[in-house]
Amino acid sequence: MTNAYAQAGVDIHAADAAIEMFKGAVAKTKRPEVIGGLGGFAGLFDASALKAYDRPVLATSTDGVGTKVAIAQALGIHDTIGFDLVGMVVDDLVVCGAEPLFMTDYIATGKVVPEVITAIVTGIANACAEAGVALVGGEIAEHPGLLEPGEYDVAGATTGVVEADAMLGPDKVVAGDVVIAMASSGLHSNGYSLVRHVLLTTAALPLERHIDELGKTLGEELLVPTRLYTKPALRLARETATHAMSHVTGGGLANNLERVLPASVAVTIDRSTWTPGPIFDLVKRTGDVSQPDVEATLNMGVGMVALTAPDAVEAALAVLAESGIEAWVAGEVTAAPTGAAGGRVELVGQHAGW
Repeated sequence: MTNAYAQAGVDIHAADAAIEMFKGAVAKTKRPEVIGGLGGFAGLFDASALKAYDRPVLATSTDGVGTKVAIAQALGIHDTIGFDLVGMVVDDLVVCGAEPLFMTDYIATGKVVPEVITAIVTGIANACAEAGVALVGGEIAEHPGLLEPGEYDVAGATTGVVEADAMLGPDKVVAGDVVIAMASSGLHSNGYSLVRHVLLTTAALPLERHIDELGKTLGEELLVPTRLYTKPALRLARETATHAMSHVTGGGLANNLERVLPASVAVTIDRSTWTPGPIFDLVKRTGDVSQPDVEATLNMGVGMVALTAPDAVEAALAVLAESGIEAWVAGEVTAAPTGAAGGRVELVGQHAGW
């Protein structure tokens, strides 16, 4: 039976070899609540830890990293994509104040190459360790005929918990709150279909080309891992009067921030308070993409936003600085104009040099 399966293109022994290679990295993510190790049908987490909560609310998120995997595959660099995966799912929980507890992953590939799978999972495990999240299990699926031997895709899901009365969200946002922007490390994991179309297909720029304005090769820039805001953002939620946060992913800054606004307020963000990294301008200029289109697709150098009470801004900026996160005041929350639709974000001014 095993031989017949191998003749059909599936090598279950390769997956076993990969698990043996990466299990040490996964072990580093283990939290005290995790029961057992790899190899079971399900990851186990001791929920008695939730007894310390008065009213625990579970939060869950799932995502992938989109076409950024095509860059990793083209360059043969597979150990950074895990940070993108973890960032996409874990920091979606943080915006409501939830502490991520555990995560599972899913890797589909045309052919299991143990060294490649090990690099991917090691990256995921390293990111989980940085975020304080247990990697409790996953799946490696070989799909010959559906994916080419060198192709793969990754996805993940995570679960977290927050005390009900400590949840952040639109109901806590009020006029007078201050917009704190947190710098992204680059493109993160969104908008790569546009980026690849503009830079790789239309302009035909080689990934190996050194781009002076980037200070590195194009491939190196496109593979910069997503910044993890998990622990700093949780500190903001616990230690400051931060009322809401927004993870800036697909759709850009304004669209994602509007997801956490009540209809009673409006937000103004001043572009002049920061200059996006050169990769954003490169995409805009090379593809002759309008600024509204770029802003509706890419994060423009802002990966996370906090809406914080004015008397807590100094403390919030100090927390982020201590955590190595560049942050600044980028705007304000005001009452929605009478008769106008609320819950809107307006970008005003212009970035220096744009």
